[in-house]
Amino acid sequence: MGRQGDRARLLHLRGTPQGDVAAGSLLLESKINPNTAYQKQQDTLIVWSEAENYDLALSFQEKAGCDEIWEKICQVQGKDPSVEVTQDLIESEEEHIEEMPETSPLIDLPSCELNKLEEIADLVTSVLSSPIRREKLALALENEGYIKKLLQLFQVCENLENTEGLHHLYEIIRGILFLNKATLFEVMFSDECIMDVVGCLEYDPSLAQPKRHREFLTKTAKFKEVIPITDSELRQKIHQTYRVQYIQDIILPTPSVFEENFLSTLTSFIFFNKVEIVSMLQEDEKFLSEVFAQLTDEATDDDKRCELVNFFKEFCAFSQTLQPQNRDAFFKTLAKLGILPALEIVMGMDDLQVRSAATDIFSYLVEFSPSMVREFVMQEAQQSDDDILLINVVIEQMICDTDPELGGAVQLMGLLRTLIDPENMLATANKTEKSEFLNFFYNHCMHVLTAPLLANTSEDKCEKDAVVGSTKSNTICPDNYQTAQLLALILELLTFCVEHHTYHIKNYIMNKDLLRRVLVLMNSKHTFLALCALRFMRRIIGLKDEFYNRYITKGNLFEPVINALLDNGTRYNLLNSAVIELFEFIRVEDIKSLIAHIVENFYNALESIEYVQTFKGLKTKYEQEKDRQNQKLNSVPSILRSNRFRRDARALEEDEEMWFNEDEEEEGEAVVPPVEKSKPEDDFPDSYEKFMETKKAKESEDKENLPKRTSAGGFKFTFSHSASAANGANGANSKSVAAQTSPASSNGSSSKNATLTTAVTATKGSLVGLVDYPDDEDDDEEEETSPRKRSRLGS
Repeated sequence: MGRQGDRARLLHLRGTPQGDVAAGSLLLESKINPNTAYQKQQDTLIVWSEAENYDLALSFQEKAGCDEIWEKICQVQGKDPSVEVTQDLIESEEEHIEEMPETSPLIDLPSCELNKLEEIADLVTSVLSSPIRREKLALALENEGYIKKLLQLFQVCENLENTEGLHHLYEIIRGILFLNKATLFEVMFSDECIMDVVGCLEYDPSLAQPKRHREFLTKTAKFKEVIPITDSELRQKIHQTYRVQYIQDIILPTPSVFEENFLSTLTSFIFFNKVEIVSMLQEDEKFLSEVFAQLTDEATDDDKRCELVNFFKEFCAFSQTLQPQNRDAFFKTLAKLGILPALEIVMGMDDLQVRSAATDIFSYLVEFSPSMVREFVMQEAQQSDDDILLINVVIEQMICDTDPELGGAVQLMGLLRTLIDPENMLATANKTEKSEFLNFFYNHCMHVLTAPLLANTSEDKCEKDAVVGSTKSNTICPDNYQTAQLLALILELLTFCVEHHTYHIKNYIMNKDLLRRVLVLMNSKHTFLALCALRFMRRIIGLKDEFYNRYITKGNLFEPVINALLDNGTRYNLLNSAVIELFEFIRVEDIKSLIAHIVENFYNALESIEYVQTFKGLKTKYEQEKDRQNQKLNSVPSILRSNRFRRDARALEEDEEMWFNEDEEEEGEAVVPPVEKSKPEDDFPDSYEKFMETKKAKESEDKENLPKRTSAGGFKFTFSHSASAANGANGANSKSVAAQTSPASSNGSSSKNATLTTAVTATKGSLVGLVDYPDDEDDDEEEETSPRKRSRLGS
């Protein structure tokens, strides 16, 4: 292998030939010097230096081979092979730099003449591998004002069209940049020199024709002052930063692995320039006030507004270079000047570029302080309608994103998730941000977020679409890919709410019968959307909350999931695995109420699935629990079973009648409030009381009308999307009303009798009767653990 400059080399010695190297050929011959420091590393590596900046390393595949060579080296130097270093290592060159005497001789630079350019280029290139020599060359260039002399030679070469000289100047200027010295950058990037530096870098010897970087910087790139900048120093700093950034990003080639640290000071130079620019602008409140005034002025034309928004976007991007304390002051200044009200106006505009830039600015604000944004929107809610609230504007932008891939919607969804995340909400002695903001969000914003979901799973839309096509995938709207993507994003947010918002989302789900509406999407032809719907249900079940469990069993909400599993057939895909995992979780966690419901209602359809033992395991768990209950009942003395136990049961029934002593609702009336109501929570207590009044009156009727099921081979559930039919799907004894309907009824053409029967029995499985409205999270636990309250829920 030939020597490549003064870079370190790594030679691999293996038992088999590598590449073009013949077996047994000589790879390396090196004399073992008694005074050379050899070092063994990691049991398979030997490292040493043979000359200044000429390092070698031997890497062995096996430890035994390394030990053999190491013993020979130690034998020559008279050392014990147990040592890892044969000689004391010389201090690194970097340490010598600090101790280098001020009087140490500098590098002698050749005279700055045309015929010396090649010599100068060789000198600059040769020092790059040595930190000491780089330092000496930088001092020599600085002391003698050499850079300005070189740039004068550049102008001469360009006038004479001296191509060879221009190529040498490219190597020289590039090498000086790689010296990584801030004092040299101050000279090179001054107004007097920077364009000549750019000119030298145009003449790369590897290019057939020189680039035209100066032409771009002076003619193509236009500096726009959205508001005239009166400070000349600020204007100069902005120009300089742009040009230096251009040199780093466009002109200089990507550094190799050996040059990755050569431009670290250049990066720092740009960084500190940006800090100065932000600080100078921030201190000029007159300038910023004028920008805000024009941004929100209706008379401002679209082009001007676009420039103003882009200015703020770049301004906020520069602010990321500030130290945390200074960044806090920066955003507080913007908040004081009214950045959030301005964004609210700009984000609602038609111009796509303006909206996109405004979204980027909003993301900086949310990342900096979600609490600042939340405080603003809660104060705004006291003075404005829901439609113009900032968060609702953000939600509407997400919903109305025209990008086929919904790139903007994905970004906005991430910002919304940050805003509703309780983990970054503050709690003080006077107030709890979590309770205040979540109450605000569910009262003013949640209906906007779920509107597309409810609209695309509404009863009218489903029934209307069912007439058009006969296949199940045509009975729902989101067959459009973009709509399906949007619904998937909304479901992702709702799933996040289920995990983090406890009783707020619980009340919303039960009032809107939201899970039933979501499970309509199990019919979508887009598998990713069906999986999103399933994931939503999986998160709910994962909470192991008995309120949710009763809601699922009363509403017979496993039906669409099992239908999807059966429709999927024998295909081994993600949908199949996700459904199986759902039931496996229920089995492993031994969720008794769900196990009983699944086995009693669906086992005939599932027992033929034998490629997993999940469903047989559910049946086993069910039977074991049944045996335990029987044994427990048998262990109770007969006198207690016949007298005391019955008396307690009757007492509980009397309590229910006294507690819910209200006017009976009209028979056959659907109890679930319509999803279109803006605030169904207001009507909830009355509906709950009416449900409990009518519950007992329907129990005897349900027992007389037990459903009949077909054989396992022809087992198929009908899934009605109407609110009244769906709510009657399953009662306390887990009997399905929908399973009784005739085939005609499942196709949207049921007879009046079938419809009436469904409506009359709807109150038995009404979902509203399962909801509780606790005041805080602790109430959730109290409701679930109190026997008296459980009896009133009809569980």
